[in-house]
Amino acid sequence: MTDTKTFLGIAWNYPPRFKGGGSSQPTEMVANEANIQQSIMTLLSTMPGERVHRYEYGCPIREYAFEMMTASTRTMLRDRIEQSIILFEPRVIVNRIDFEEKQDEGKMNILIDYTIRQTNRRTNMVYPFYFVEGTDLVNL
Repeated sequence: MTDTKTFLGIAWNYPPRFKGGGSSQPTEMVANEANIQQSIMTLLSTMPGERVHRYEYGCPIREYAFEMMTASTRTMLRDRIEQSIILFEPRVIVNRIDFEEKQDEGKMNILIDYTIRQTNRRTNMVYPFYFVEGTDLVNL
């Protein structure tokens, strides 16, 4: 069997953390499943057009920050997330995307269930999607 690290990859930790003391590897690195999870988090946190020289990279979920979360809005959001992962994270297969609203906290958790192709390991992650802040302000 081939070494899974060659396919799953090794990358800088995000956000970058630097080690002091003249270490041979001055930047903290992540590998394997942690690398994939951070890659998906970065993808979902990046709007298309934000990445230099790769303008199509990203997921336009912030466009939905001011939308009412109806069934059709959730379906459009689910499709956008799935398409972004399919296009920009070839190491995984998306199994399911669900939403868990936390209105009292002003956010919605996006639950992503996926399978890592190389290892056939099924895993999941939660991406917190924050709505408009300060929605309970008193009329001035």
